[in-house]
Amino acid sequence: MKALLTVALVCTAVTVGVARNFSSADAADQRPARPGITGGDHLLYMGTYAGNIQIFDEATETKVGEIPLKTGIPRSLTLSQSRSKFYVLDSTLEKIEVVDIPTRSTLTTFTLSEGNKKTRIRGLQVDPLERFLILLTRTATKQIDRWEIGDISLQLYDLAQKKITRTIPWPRGEEREGVNIRFSPDGKLLYFFGDDVLILETENFTEVDTWALSRPLESGLGRISFGSVDDFNEDPGFFTGLFTVQDPVMNRRIMGIGRVNLVGKSVDFTPIGPAEGVGFAMAPDRKRGYGLMQQIGRYEFWAFDVEQRKLVGRTPFEGRPRMALRVSSNGRLLYVFQAGATIDVYEAATYKLLRTIQMNADQTTNLFILPRPAAR
Repeated sequence: MKALLTVALVCTAVTVGVARNFSSADAADQRPARPGITGGDHLLYMGTYAGNIQIFDEATETKVGEIPLKTGIPRSLTLSQSRSKFYVLDSTLEKIEVVDIPTRSTLTTFTLSEGNKKTRIRGLQVDPLERFLILLTRTATKQIDRWEIGDISLQLYDLAQKKITRTIPWPRGEEREGVNIRFSPDGKLLYFFGDDVLILETENFTEVDTWALSRPLESGLGRISFGSVDDFNEDPGFFTGLFTVQDPVMNRRIMGIGRVNLVGKSVDFTPIGPAEGVGFAMAPDRKRGYGLMQQIGRYEFWAFDVEQRKLVGRTPFEGRPRMALRVSSNGRLLYVFQAGATIDVYEAATYKLLRTIQMNADQTTNLFILPRPAAR
């Protein structure tokens, strides 16, 4: 799941030079001719093995800048709710770097490792108000003849004080190797996903409510399970994706389109057919969604009518060994990326491969499509 603090579920998705600020006017002056059908006028951001975040102009599909990272190769980028900062976790899982997107500069870096202690950060979630981070960590201490492995823990890192200020008790005392959590849009509640959803307040992190998600949506069906979800183009507090339920009579998994309302504690779910393990990405207008079927020797684009909650088409195509999917800012193009130094550009209406964007370093993070910062 995209933007989740999780180990079990992970939503992961050119010339190196000196980074500088580009205003909209700067970019317009330097753009070559438009390459036929374009995806919009936003910017594409992606971390790479070159130790930077590379930036591409969506209109021309050319590189227009980069953000060099002080912590080296990025493992993941977590976007703030304001969409003005990236919280970068490095490839060693020991360092975090906070990047200001409009200025393309590093605001701060920190690590929890010190001396003979190595603290690895296995996931992070950013408070919507950017007061703190919640980190899933485990510490290994090097002794003269061995490593002592500590317990896995949830810790609160205060961004103003620049230090860990508390360890968050495991809800109901149930320690877990991986967690899946989300904040409410105002940052006052924390949703701790499991068989049910435990809801904690974010002052003292005590349980204030429970969402009985394990209860079947309808009599005779099993509990709903979240599959591939996308909240990049959603309102805060909502996410849409392909969920599954178990049919106990026929002993099969049924897939459907679902939309979760965290604050309302509700799931709008419509079954569409047998579960087949399809990825999901939603268009910016929220009317159309797209999926990727990935099996050995079998690759398909799926198209969904999100408003009508139905599958509208499946189209085979020549895929690549590992793929992730994003929809362009205007909904006309599909970007297939991951596992390499290229982004394949497909027309959303026909699934025709139009061209390939070349990068000079392999990708290490998800792909983010963001509006151009206002000129300064």
